[in-house]
Amino acid sequence: MSLDISGISAMMDSTSTKAANSKANKLQGSLEGNLASASDEELMDVCKQFEAYFVEQVMKEVEKTIPKTEEDSTMSMYTDFFKEQVMQTMAEEICDKQSLGLAQQMYEQMKRNYSL
Repeated sequence: MSLDISGISAMMDSTSTKAANSKANKLQGSLEGNLASASDEELMDVCKQFEAYFVEQVMKEVEKTIPKTEEDSTMSMYTDFFKEQVMQTMAEEICDKQSLGLAQQMYEQMKRNYSL
């Protein structure tokens, strides 16, 4: 069985979409769970995950505003494949090293409003 470049591209797009959906579903599962019995550390971890996800989504939207240049389709395919992973890693690093404060605000509000 041989795959042409369009077949590989479709497979990479599918894999990328599945990975993004998996991360969103995992975060949604954490948020929908019963956080009343969660420790402070677990609650803060969920808030940090949400902050990183939020930053990642903002980065993706900003990236859409950058004009595309014409480049080799093979190279474009590889850069698109790894772009998702790079943006996710960058968002996590931004939140770990220089927090926006969103996670802390969410944490405090959840503790106050839900008596957690």
